[in-house]
This record gives sequence, structure tokens and C-alpha cells, in this order.
Amino acid sequence: MDDLQYIQEPPALPEILAATEALGFTMASEARTGALLQVLAASKPAGRLLELGTGTGIATSWLLSGMDKKSTLISVDVSEEFQDVARRAFSSDPRVRFITQDAAAFLWCQPPSTFDLVFADAMTGKYEALDEALAVVKPGGFYVIDDMLPQPNWPEGHEKKIPVLQSELAQNPLFHVVPIVWASGIVIAVRK
Repeated sequence: MDDLQYIQEPPALPEILAATEALGFTMASEARTGALLQVLAASKPAGRLLELGTGTGIATSWLLSGMDKKSTLISVDVSEEFQDVARRAFSSDPRVRFITQDAAAFLWCQPPSTFDLVFADAMTGKYEALDEALAVVKPGGFYVIDDMLPQPNWPEGHEKKIPVLQSELAQNPLFHVVPIVWASGIVIAVRK
């Protein structure tokens, strides 16, 4: 089955992909991950979503394309240079707010159970400040991570972190967790 034929790409995606390539940014989410984010965002009408790791806004575009008009997205990244691509692409979209800040510092300031979906696409929120990222997920809300399958851009020794993270998530009594062999390797957790 050619699953890519059923995916509806966000309108802003070609512009963002071109800018991403020009910057040499290689940590972007792929189309299958984006399509999953689009579907999950659509399941949260009037939802409050959080993206940890804006990058250049590729996953941001997928999240926004699934969101309804009453939903909001906060996207956090430490790199102003990369995040500026997303800021330009979505400058007229009132549903999204970009914050240039360390994701852990952002999470420490958030009240618990405030987001319907958290997409942790950075080291922070997955391997660092995991407890803080999980704490902001509302009951019934999603915590989503990608890059759980081997990637060519992983730093040396990174593969050893994956089973530790997956085990920690699976043992968390507050979440139902399912790893999915899809795209770059996804884990979806839903807060009980």
C-alpha cells in the first residue's frame, strides 16, 4: 500500500521545506509523522497543543493543518534562526505562538494538565525534562515522540537511550503507551 498517496500535505509545507534545505537543517519530521500529528490534532477540537522543538516548522505545519479554528499551539525552540522560518510561514495564523526558550525552562513554568497534545520533537521533553513534559498533558491528552527507530543523524551512543526511554514511558502508571513502527518510529502515550 502506498500510504503517502492518502496524506494531505499542509499548504505551507513546500515553502518551509525549501527554507529548511537552504539552512541545512536535517532534524525535520517526515511526512508520515506529520500526517499522524495532523490526525491527532484534529481529534482535539478547541485543543491546546504544545510542540517542543519547532525546528523550521515542518511538524508545526502539520499540527496547524489538523487543528480547528478554536485550537491553539505553542511551539518552543532554542534556535531563533530555525524558528524564524516557521514564524515567517505562519505570521498571519493567530492560533500559533512561538517561544524562543529552552524547553525545560518553559515546562517548569507550566501548570500541570494544561495541554491536550504534547509533541516532544527535541531532546528536552524526551530525554531531558521528561517528567515535566508528561506533567503538562491533560487526562485524555496525547504525548507523542518520534525518532525511535535508528536515524542516520543520531549522535554516537544515542541508540542506547531509546529502550530506556520506552521502558520509562511504559512503566508510567499515569499513561497508556503504544510504540508504533511508523515513519521514524513513534510512541504515543495517552494520559489516563
